[in-house]
Amino acid sequence: MGRRILLAAAVALAGCGGNGAQSAGSCAIDRGQIPQWAATGFSDPHPSMPHVVGDGGLIAALVFGDPLVAPPDSRRANKILWVARDPIDEPTSLKIHAVSGGRVVDRTLSEGVGPSIVDLPAGCWKLKLTWGPGEHQHDTLSLAYKAT
Repeated sequence: MGRRILLAAAVALAGCGGNGAQSAGSCAIDRGQIPQWAATGFSDPHPSMPHVVGDGGLIAALVFGDPLVAPPDSRRANKILWVARDPIDEPTSLKIHAVSGGRVVDRTLSEGVGPSIVDLPAGCWKLKLTWGPGEHQHDTLSLAYKAT
């Protein structure tokens, strides 16, 4: 019995990196300091919170609804603040093309980068994000939605 507990603890810790990231399959969320370019508007000069930075470093998903859950919890939302590294002069939509295990979900956030509620089915989702004038900005990142 004691060996099982130790093994479970070792498996749980194996998904955690020194930077505060916790793995969920191929998805990972960083619980450490957010990038400086994403910290505008925070009172703390070096804020830490759950977040994922795009693979190209062009966008960050600051996860206020941590953990993201499916189906959505009636007591709190799957709130994500999208922050683009380069400022956008004019508001444009943020298009999300999400893929997980053969499933495909497309969402368009008409408000663009900024605060949002994004609900997806449970799983590890690879998101292709497109935004900005002429949809010239794009990046990818992965988000995990936990089954409730």
